[in-house]
Amino acid sequence: MIFHVDMDAFYASVEVREDPSLRGKPVLVGGDGRRGVVCAASYEARVFGCRSAQPMAVAVRRCPQAIVLRPRFELYEEASNRVFEVFDRYSPLVEGLSIDEAFLDMSGSEKLFGPARVAAEALRKDVFETTGGLTCSVGISRIKFISKIASAMNKPDGLTEVAAGSELEFLGPLPIGKLWGVGPKTRERLAEIGVEVVGDLRRFGKEDFVRRFGEHGAHLYALAHARDPRRVETGRERKGISHEDTYHQDVAGTTSLRAKLLSQATRVADRLVRKDLLGRTVKLKIRDTDFKTESRQCTLPEPTNRATVIYEAACQLLESVDLERRRFRLTGVGVTQLEGRGSGPPRQLDLLASLEKPKDDKGDQLQAVLTAVRGRFGHEALFPAAAGRDARAGASGATSKTRDDDG
Repeated sequence: MIFHVDMDAFYASVEVREDPSLRGKPVLVGGDGRRGVVCAASYEARVFGCRSAQPMAVAVRRCPQAIVLRPRFELYEEASNRVFEVFDRYSPLVEGLSIDEAFLDMSGSEKLFGPARVAAEALRKDVFETTGGLTCSVGISRIKFISKIASAMNKPDGLTEVAAGSELEFLGPLPIGKLWGVGPKTRERLAEIGVEVVGDLRRFGKEDFVRRFGEHGAHLYALAHARDPRRVETGRERKGISHEDTYHQDVAGTTSLRAKLLSQATRVADRLVRKDLLGRTVKLKIRDTDFKTESRQCTLPEPTNRATVIYEAACQLLESVDLERRRFRLTGVGVTQLEGRGSGPPRQLDLLASLEKPKDDKGDQLQAVLTAVRGRFGHEALFPAAAGRDARAGASGATSKTRDDDG
């Protein structure tokens, strides 16, 4: 038995929790400039056609009365940690899909939590109480992808159970676009042969459908017949942590670009410290006004979580980019080849080195203190002055994106 748990309008809901005066009002979280993008829209805003990944200018035209808030990713991460703490209390098999959704394998948990629906109700209540009022929606099924579809059926604050044996009946009337892997182009091709809902696909034999659509057709045919053997996967290795910004105004010149990189390196370092991780490879991403995107990377002699080290490496990478007569709309800094502290190979000591703790460890201690202060008092606390005042409000551009990439 698999649960798919999805938080409701997560970023917007966290902002409403922090400021109850926003309750019942249309709220948009994202960049407010001409290049801004909606990160999250409250359900009151969705009534007007606002949605995530939409240009903010479009969303504001559709809902002029919307309250636009800059994203505060550190706040959302803290709320996410509380949510996943609840998940871990219900199952040892949790597969996080993003900061606000996960699969839980609840097989064999009936003696602990009761029937699936009872367990789901208890989980939703625990999430609400643990997070100070955030709601989630749960889909229940013995089949993974059906659980995910079901969790969206009765949002927000909903619960949908697809009982064993009723999967084909549940899928039959759903629009074909509900199946994983059916985008606009595939939907058009399916419509040409009369497939509008999932049940329509079952009129075809497997060989005929595979002949028309190839390997992708075999995948869709299996899903339409409620076949999905995938299990809940846990313990996936985190590949990288990054932060990138798309700017209100184009950035030009080494000094201005370095300030942006300092802001981003600081954010990446804070996340590394909070997750007790070190990274060995630093990456730079930069995109100019002609949408030409370039990437650079370098490997450090020792893994680190220090903002100063990450920043210096990013600046060195920047030197290899031709900045002459170019203006830039996006920059990003990331760290990969992650490892837990103490998990790397033994470090060989210099025979003449002191047996006392190396002085270099003071940098680690300072980074930990700075991260802790920002975690408690907000990102702008003790923020590097050289990064510029505009970066201290929590987002240094029209839209900011902080990512933890999992394999």
